[in-house]
Amino acid sequence: VQLQASGGGLVQAGDSLRLSCAASGRPFTSYALAWFRQAPGKEREFVAAISSDGRSTQYSDSVKGRFTISRDNAKNTLYLHMDDLKPEDTAVYHCARDLPIKTLSQGTQVTVSS
Repeated sequence: VQLQASGGGLVQAGDSLRLSCAASGRPFTSYALAWFRQAPGKEREFVAAISSDGRSTQYSDSVKGRFTISRDNAKNTLYLHMDDLKPEDTAVYHCARDLPIKTLSQGTQVTVSS
């Protein structure tokens, strides 16, 4: 499986942003997916996960209520819709296959200015 994350950018606090993750390789519906992020000088942090059929989701406490993970199995694409962004959301975001992680994408930078 190959994963390609995109959609990052520079936004202001309170703005919204949507990240995408395009997958190729194994059948898309055969695995769960997740988003992780890593801020400068910090460990990689779990953000959200979604089951293979999209029916079950999980969020970290720091993003619950502001971020929404979803997947379009017809387009082989994972999304992370981020609302009410805060400066502490600034990080490099990666999408991942399965938990524990089996494949990790390159990152897409999200920078939130105050």
